[in-house]
Amino acid sequence: MAALRGSARRGWPRCPQPAALAAAAALAVCAFYYLGGGGETFSSATRRLRATPPVPAGPGPRGLHLLFMFTKAERNPALRDKAQAALRSLLRHGRLGAADVLHLHLVTEGASRDIGLGLLRDLLRGAAFRHQVIVHDVNELTEKLFPIVEAMQKHFSAGSGTYYSDSIFFLSVAMHHIMPKEITRIIQVDLDLKYKTNIRDLFDEFDNFPEGAVIGIAREMQPVYRHTFWQYRRENPQTRVGEPPPDGLPGFNSGVLLLNLEAMRQSKLYNQLLEPSMVQKLTEKYHFKGHLGDQDFFTMVGMEHPELFHVLDCTWNRQLCTWWRDHGYSDVFDQYFQCEGEVRIYHGNCNTPIPED
Repeated sequence: MAALRGSARRGWPRCPQPAALAAAAALAVCAFYYLGGGGETFSSATRRLRATPPVPAGPGPRGLHLLFMFTKAERNPALRDKAQAALRSLLRHGRLGAADVLHLHLVTEGASRDIGLGLLRDLLRGAAFRHQVIVHDVNELTEKLFPIVEAMQKHFSAGSGTYYSDSIFFLSVAMHHIMPKEITRIIQVDLDLKYKTNIRDLFDEFDNFPEGAVIGIAREMQPVYRHTFWQYRRENPQTRVGEPPPDGLPGFNSGVLLLNLEAMRQSKLYNQLLEPSMVQKLTEKYHFKGHLGDQDFFTMVGMEHPELFHVLDCTWNRQLCTWWRDHGYSDVFDQYFQCEGEVRIYHGNCNTPIPED
């Protein structure tokens, strides 16, 4: 395939020929699909992905889909360092079943794609489990996303306009419309993470979703939304909205997202909430204006329909940012920031250093 030939020219090991496939069954998967990039169209690459029999979800061997964004890396050495540290820690602790495959979805563009592939090539060389890299072109995804999320962008993006390029920050919101139906579950993660446990254990959290839940997400660990919902809270002094856990609704943090794509596709309620009229109705009710993209949308929806969410334990997304402690909320900050238990994933949001091993 053209994509495989292109990856070989970039220095990737060539995939074994058919006669050698049996002998290579225990080795890392050597297929790299360029969705919307590498000289082929999104649709043609998707058809080839669909032609590959998926590993079923559920108990036992399965395909594990993990997605992260890697854009503008050529101008951002800090991003490159964070990506390397995050992926290195993921691979260090990763222990998969003999028949499991970790599908790494890289959302990228231009020069960042070459940087990202080079990074993955080096890190995956010694991986102890089978893996596959799938590259998605940002421009192709944006083209598909924009009609779906355009109406909500003005409510959850920085500034007052609706910018075409901002659509990619709402990828998780409409992922069920973008990914092939054969992919039923996917985890989207930020790159400022450090893994302290086996990534397979995080995929097990899908099995803990209550009936009706479509997304797994951890609570926001700062009083961000205590601030954002200030007007609604003033008008409703007894509300739980913006209050700290365990009894309050502090909002969500999208650094680690478990997306049950099949459940999202099947949920009439969730898809109704994507409609412009419903977004407008909720933003007016809560006087909501945010700037954090998908995180703001999930937070607002969670105030109205918490049944759509499986709340991850804070140890799965132990956020470290303390910005709001020094900006007016020192008296209540610790009520949001506390997290008991052994941390499984650190999140160094707002450029906060992550503890060394």
